[in-house]
Amino acid sequence: MFERYYQELLNFISRSLADRDAAADVVQETFARVLALQPATGGESVREPRALLYRTARNIVIDQHRRAQVRDHDDLDSMELAAPAAQEPEARYATRQRTEALLGVIEALPPRCREAFILHKFDGLSHAEIAERMGISRNMVEKHVINAMLVCRRSLAGQDAEPASAIGRMC
Repeated sequence: MFERYYQELLNFISRSLADRDAAADVVQETFARVLALQPATGGESVREPRALLYRTARNIVIDQHRRAQVRDHDDLDSMELAAPAAQEPEARYATRQRTEALLGVIEALPPRCREAFILHKFDGLSHAEIAERMGISRNMVEKHVINAMLVCRRSLAGQDAEPASAIGRMC
């Protein structure tokens, strides 16, 4: 599915965003979300994968636009609303446990997969920048990031983390 629709979807999103790197990020997130749905469908294949990819990509773009609008509003109001929950000890403890578990999953990723994921998610580099830095293709960067996100999502969804051998086969 990735090979068949990637370029077409990237071109479509690039036209609407006018930023190819941002479009690549949206497409990568789209594939990650669609691939994450596969276990939820009970093994059934999606009848119209192209339509699902396009709809998911459009929804991601809309969500990003909405988040940008919210950030543009008074930040003080949003911080006041979020502050009480952040002060609760149970919430802090749960967040710490979740973060530690997620860091463990990231640490268990194969080195190249982990490097691409960290450069993208934590350092904010685009796929093109990561590809240049690591000396690999953008496609390989995108595959590493998608696979790492899938493993992280499975972990956050409460599924057991993949054994190291299974993670190695994915990345």
